[in-house]
Amino acid sequence: MSVLFDKIKGDKTIWMVVILLSVVSVLAVYSATGTLAYRFRAGNTEYYILKHFIILLFGLVLMYVAHRIKYTYYSRLSQIMLFLAIPLLIITLFRGTTIHEANRWLTLPIINISFQSSDFAKIALIMYLARLLTKKQDQIKDFKSAFLPVILPVLIVCGLILPANLSTAIVIFLTCVVLMFVGRVNFKYIFAMCSIGVVLLSLFIVIMMRSPEQGRLVTWQSRIDNYVNKDNSDTYQIDQAKIAIATGGVFGKMPGNSTQRNFLPQAFSDFIYAIIIEEYGLIGGITIVLLYMILLFRGIKVAHQSPGTFGTLLATGLTFTLVFQAMINMAVTVDLIPVTGQPLPLISMGGTSLWFTGIAVGIILSVSRKIEEDQEEQTEGGVYASA
Repeated sequence: MSVLFDKIKGDKTIWMVVILLSVVSVLAVYSATGTLAYRFRAGNTEYYILKHFIILLFGLVLMYVAHRIKYTYYSRLSQIMLFLAIPLLIITLFRGTTIHEANRWLTLPIINISFQSSDFAKIALIMYLARLLTKKQDQIKDFKSAFLPVILPVLIVCGLILPANLSTAIVIFLTCVVLMFVGRVNFKYIFAMCSIGVVLLSLFIVIMMRSPEQGRLVTWQSRIDNYVNKDNSDTYQIDQAKIAIATGGVFGKMPGNSTQRNFLPQAFSDFIYAIIIEEYGLIGGITIVLLYMILLFRGIKVAHQSPGTFGTLLATGLTFTLVFQAMINMAVTVDLIPVTGQPLPLISMGGTSLWFTGIAVGIILSVSRKIEEDQEEQTEGGVYASA
């Protein structure tokens, strides 16, 4: 174990949280995909768990690689990434691959791998915004020279994601609002940005309502109606999730004994938290929440101790978006908010989304690694001075 910790750098608590969530992911996905295996793989239960394990392992490798790169390099890289992200979002919007009635995926030719371009754009925008806010600190209160250059990429990226993925667009938008607040942007400008966002969203909805093809608007309306009018709506998903939570009790049914996995759609993805509570009980559910809270606390600590403004904003943005997404997923499962389709980071079965999550955590660890190196240099300098 000591050899392993010598190889990895950065906040060890974050490493442990990620490893624990990964272990939970493997156990929960193996249990939740049992019915899926019998439906599509002739009972081969090892297929999905092996595929998930390989994807998860590669995500951890990407996290390791990302944390070995000096975090200041991501400032330069963000320009290239955002330059690539916007065309990818445009292509996805008009020529993307439709999966589960949503046009969110882009299939790469030859290798035939599908990924959500919004996952790539989210990291690119947070990195670029952190860079921009850092460079504009001297005139951060100015509207023309600071606020306008910041708000334009936010509106463009969120606007391109919005038609196919409202919840992701909202998560990214709120993350950018938090970054602006931390970056000392004038509060009245932040309020103005939120107002502009609400107006543009309302305008988009009005246009879609008048369009013969309403796209995802029908889905959004259905989900809100199901949440508000539970007596007269189709609440099958939430009902099955509630049954899983209720039958889990305090200590759960133990691993592999879930029954609601046979009835709950997306039990291995969007509603995997319900399966965790069913099998591990209230204790298991609270433990998962605590792990994400620890990740939030350690991420904020990394941001606070960062030697530079860019590192502070970078760690803040990436930490907030990961934990906020997790809270949304768990809130949906316990019926606090309407269904959104957001997976549980580091736990839900997924493909490239796990890779982008690994990269995001790796960048946070890169900032933490720089803090450790500075502390070690100060300690060595103190030793030499005393000698």
